[in-house]
Amino acid sequence: MSTTLIEVRPAKAADAAAVASTHDEAWRSAYQGIIPGAELEKLINRRGPQWWDSAIRKGSRVSVLVFGDKVAGYANYGRNRARSLHFEGEIYELYLRPEFQGLGFGRRLFTAARRDLMQSGLKSMVVWALSDNDTATEFYRTLGGRMVARSSEKFGPKSLDKVAFAWTN
Repeated sequence: MSTTLIEVRPAKAADAAAVASTHDEAWRSAYQGIIPGAELEKLINRRGPQWWDSAIRKGSRVSVLVFGDKVAGYANYGRNRARSLHFEGEIYELYLRPEFQGLGFGRRLFTAARRDLMQSGLKSMVVWALSDNDTATEFYRTLGGRMVARSSEKFGPKSLDKVAFAWTN
């Protein structure tokens, strides 16, 4: 019988390439048919290994979920960026490689990021998701997120609606 270790831990600079490839796979899976193709390619290509290496080295909060020896997902989070929303923390991104979705790993990563924010004194939290990304919106609703705001974001010529989900203690 073998046991596979599942761990959520802070990302290290050595994880940059794995986080970049996770970002690439997850974004292609999540946004194909939602974000226009050329715009999606630009967004993915901007976040290569060097970008993640720099973010991690500069102290951005990036946690990785490691399954065995493979980075299966990541979360990037910190202080809330939307001044109009009165929540302290924000999960900026939470993504899993497609083959690791639906197994409870997203919940583990979310819980770890939320716990880290709370331990830093950020007691309430918000996360944004594109309205057309049914997988993400359902995920955040299932985790108890309450829809608190709507906005839109331009992706090239296309404007897409997004919703904010919030949690308070």
